[in-house]
Amino acid sequence: MSFEENLSKGQFLIPKCTQCKKIIWPSSDYCSYCFGKIELKKQDFEAKIVEFSKKNDDYFCLVEIENSFRIIAKTYQTPTIGKIVSISKCGIKDRDYFFEIN
Repeated sequence: MSFEENLSKGQFLIPKCTQCKKIIWPSSDYCSYCFGKIELKKQDFEAKIVEFSKKNDDYFCLVEIENSFRIIAKTYQTPTIGKIVSISKCGIKDRDYFFEIN
């Protein structure tokens, strides 16, 4: 199953090269460094809030994953820069990715 198929089912998997072990973002079938095959890993990973902003009662955070790539995620709790978080919800809505953290 592809990254997007998993994401549409609410599963966030990290795309990693089977040869050089680099995380590849955005997800692809082949590594952009060594052209190795990509494997989707379900693993515990470190996600850290880098920045955030507030609109109405919603917080939007820039979250760095595994010191490698960044995503924008929504949270309903007051965020703190540097806080370690996890993805609590994810998916695809209207052809756009969405992520929520806790």
